Amino acid sequence: MMPIGNHKFSVISEDIISKIKNGEFRPGDKIPSENEIISVYGVSNTTARKALLDLELKGWARRIKGKGTFVLNRTMDHRLLRTLGSIGDTRVGFHEKLRAEGFEPKNIILEKTVLEEGVSLGIGGKHFIIEGPVLKIHQLRYANEVVMKDETKYISLILCPKINHFQTDISYYKIYEEKYQLSVSHLRQTLSCTLFEPEGGDNHFGVNHTIPVFVLDSAVITSLDKVVELEHSYYRGDKYLFAIEAHPDF
Repeated sequence: MMPIGNHKFSVISEDIISKIKNGEFRPGDKIPSENEIISVYGVSNTTARKALLDLELKGWARRIKGKGTFVLNRTMDHRLLRTLGSIGDTRVGFHEKLRAEGFEPKNIILEKTVLEEGVSLGIGGKHFIIEGPVLKIHQLRYANEVVMKDETKYISLILCPKINHFQTDISYYKIYEEKYQLSVSHLRQTLSCTLFEPEGGDNHFGVNHTIPVFVLDSAVITSLDKVVELEHSYYRGDKYLFAIEAHPDF
């Protein structure tokens, strides 16, 4: 427990800010709740509440009613950090993640259709297959009116019947687990990069200059070794930063 003197709430908020600056809390992460602050710092609920309010007033965090207080991504110049290989990070939906970081998300559907034939995608030298019928969703993902991601997902309608009736701004991982009782065991992902020219037919980012683009190919695999989702997406390379979460065998 750290010593607390005068202006207790300010000392607490500055301590949390220092943890944000050194990366212990990243944009979109949930920071300690009022009760957790009371327990860790040994202060009253009034002081804890003031500390959280101070973080909001200084622009470091944002409270979402019923969810908690989350670290803001303070500028659009700061790249959005996403973690490969992390089911926990991927479980948070695009909209939910951006709102927690302080951005206003939006998506525009370019195509939503049912493919009767199966699809396959090569990832890391292996082909992953979903037998038909398959739901295909191609959409543009926005943050504050800026296209951040050009996303194409393929979802098994055998494992997830009628999932095509859901809105596309949801967290599909939560739907897999909560609605269809599927246990996601692991992900297979590859990340590469390319350049998009402004006149390129695949370029939906709406910019008039060449931009770097991350290409993410991903397979979501259940505990029964069934592929429930394949994804082929483009991320703006000047807006994203990717981390890697390793799971060594012990």
